[in-house]
Amino acid sequence: MTDLEKEFEKAVAYELTEDDIERARLLIGIETTNRRREHISTATPDAIRNWALGMGDDNPLHVDETYGPTTRWGSQIASPTFIGHIKAPLLGDPVPKDIAQATKGLFRGIHVFVSGGTWDFYRHVYPGDRLYSFNGLESVEAKDSEFAGRSVVQVSRQAIFNQRVEIVGVYRILTILTARKESRDRGKYLDIEPANYTDADIEEIDRIYAAEEVRGAEKRWWDDIEVGEELRPMVKGPLTVTEIIAFHAGGYGFVPYGLRSSRVGYKNRTRIRPFYIKNEMGVPDVAQRLHWDSAWAQAIGNPMAYDYGVMRQSWFQHHVTDWMGDDGCLVRLEDSIRKFNYQGDTQFLTGSVTEKRIEENGPVVDLDLRMVNQRGVETANGKATVALPLRRTGLPMFPDVPRDLAHKAVELHARHVELSNTGSGA
Repeated sequence: MTDLEKEFEKAVAYELTEDDIERARLLIGIETTNRRREHISTATPDAIRNWALGMGDDNPLHVDETYGPTTRWGSQIASPTFIGHIKAPLLGDPVPKDIAQATKGLFRGIHVFVSGGTWDFYRHVYPGDRLYSFNGLESVEAKDSEFAGRSVVQVSRQAIFNQRVEIVGVYRILTILTARKESRDRGKYLDIEPANYTDADIEEIDRIYAAEEVRGAEKRWWDDIEVGEELRPMVKGPLTVTEIIAFHAGGYGFVPYGLRSSRVGYKNRTRIRPFYIKNEMGVPDVAQRLHWDSAWAQAIGNPMAYDYGVMRQSWFQHHVTDWMGDDGCLVRLEDSIRKFNYQGDTQFLTGSVTEKRIEENGPVVDLDLRMVNQRGVETANGKATVALPLRRTGLPMFPDVPRDLAHKAVELHARHVELSNTGSGA
């Protein structure tokens, strides 16, 4: 047994228990403000650009401050999935004391995988916007799965609004929680061989990259869409540690755990000790390093390090926004992460139109999305709804914000202002 495996064996003392599951259900329906500061709290032009570049998206609508003013939006705008990863602290009342006490230490030391999500978009994020959110747990379900063995599936909701108290979107996150011991027992993944590429393989990947294009100012009319037509293929990868670094540099902060260095890292380690596990040099390091440290990933039952689920969510979004053009509105995005995307893997993205219709807010089309790796294995799939221009009525609109969410945002923002003025900082 290696030293890393010994460290893993120590970590498996943290079990997934029925008590944790029952206590987690106490939080269903309780909405709280997000009082944490994310890695990015304000949508500066640089932050908007770097988020796009971090996912490999060079659409000028997102990365060029001089291009956006020439479009219908009158400004640079952020990639839609940006809303899930930029937050300023929103002061508010804490979870009721009895619930907080009953759920203290919940799922401590348990692995968390993002297994999918649903995004509803209501407006764009512009330079200067400051985003806030309120969160709630919608469901907790215990199950056995091929993906994670004995696990808990949670669905949580983030409702995000800007400094004008306008709801910009809702992000529902499906996460799988599984004990480290059970993740180690998934030894079947260890049989997967690392990818190996010939020059011809790389040339084929580069051919797809070279053929990709941003629709941009050329309108994609709803009138011209045919059910069954396909999106231009897209490719992502091969996945490297560099791509993981680029995604973090783009703004993914992994709050509330985060990546910290030196004294700040020491303080973080004293705050959340179970999150830090010794590496092969005996140095406490973040459990999160399984996204770039293959030795640690192997110690816990995977053949190699692997990506973040939110990376592939963003890649689906990139595929759709390139296709729809400047005038389109991405209204809804759903995704399901089915398999791991390991270091060295390449993801080939395809999509097709499955339906077109006229809704109350205008014409939309539905898309099916798919991601398959170089082994021919589907690693993720998704669906999207896009509003497109109609020749006889003009430009599309985002859907209306649900009234209850709009009212809740106003209520919580008012409480935030009250606490800010009194210095309470609940």
